Formats: sequence, C-alpha cells, structure tokens
Amino acid sequence: MPRHVRGFDTEAAHAHLARRDRKLGRWMRRIGSIEADPRWRGRFDPVDALARAILFQQLSGKAASTIVGRVEAAIGSKRLHFDTLGRIDDAALRACGVSGNKTLALRDLALRESRGEIPTLRQMAYLDNEEIIEALVPIRGIGRWTVEMMLMFRLGRPDVLPIDDLGVRKGAGIVDKAEQAPTPKALLERGERWGPYRTYASLYLWRIADSASEAATPTNRSQG
Repeated sequence: MPRHVRGFDTEAAHAHLARRDRKLGRWMRRIGSIEADPRWRGRFDPVDALARAILFQQLSGKAASTIVGRVEAAIGSKRLHFDTLGRIDDAALRACGVSGNKTLALRDLALRESRGEIPTLRQMAYLDNEEIIEALVPIRGIGRWTVEMMLMFRLGRPDVLPIDDLGVRKGAGIVDKAEQAPTPKALLERGERWGPYRTYASLYLWRIADSASEAATPTNRSQG
C-alpha cells in the first residue's frame, strides 16, 4: 500500500496546469505563483482539527475563537479529544457558547474516537482521499467539504477538487467567461484536465473569485 506524502511540488503543479489549461494559465500568470502551504509539513491532530471545525461552523472567526477559548479553559487543555472533552458535561459546553447541535457533534466525534473509528495521521498516510472521506463523513456535523478542506490544507493532498464550493465554482465560471458558475457535475468534468493537481487549480480558482469580488466592490472616494 503506497504512502501518501504530505504536500506536493507547486512548481510542477504550476507548469502542468499552465500547459493543460491555457485559460487558467493566463489567470495564473496574472496572479503569480502560490507557494506551498506551511501547514502541509506542520504538526497535525485529526481529531482536534475536526473538533475545531465543528466549533467554527456557521460562526465568524472571532466568535468561534472566543468559544474555543472558553472550552479549552473549561477542560484545562488545548487538546480537544474524547478524554479532555469528557471532563465537562453538556451543560458546561452550552455555558461556553456551544450550541446543542454542536454539542451532539462533539460527543459523537469523541465516542467514535474512543472506539478507534477515527484514522490517526499515520493511518491517513496510507489511505486515499475517498477512504478518508468515507471514514470521516459519518461523524455528526462533518460533511464532505470539511474533509476536503482537511485533505487540501492540512494533509496537502494534490488532487482534491471541492466541486460543491461556491468560490471554486465561481472562479471556474470567471475563467471560462460564463454567465453562471458551473454546476458541481460540470465542474467535475471541467476539472479532469487539471489532475493530478486539482488542489492547486482550486487555490487559483479561489483567488480568481476573490479578485472578482474585490473589483466589484465600490470604493468610497469621498474621503482623502
């Protein structure tokens, strides 16, 4: 069983995409190179990361960070796992600002970890993308998109295309000068030429979508 190395050669990815997709290549030259994410090589705890992903859902970064800080103080640890989360009851989690649904999700995550159902980082190195997704999406509150973000930004998998992500779809529509963003199915087909570096293509599509949004935002020139 092959071992998956975290991260990939961004220069090779850039050259491949520019060669395979001239439309995207023009945007890539305009934006410039996107460097390797340092998180690909950093320490990474899958269970803790999933717990934090649950807590951050549907909240601003500031609000979620405040709640996470309260939970860490309540459990006396910065490590969110079944043993540390077991130090407080549901009422205490609610007092920290954790919603009822997120409390249930954290309890489900903790239970599954205690049963050995959550792959460790070492085990993930020998699993392909779909195997990791299949192992994690049964967790309450964890969807495919959340796992895809883990694959892209923490595990550094080179060939992930989050077809349900609105920003990625919007970026693809801008590249093709389409009136509307492609459907997930159309994006999947469109992205076949980007393999095996669909992660790197997605990073550019997000940048492209962001640049279009910034250009569309009116500037207040009355001050100065």
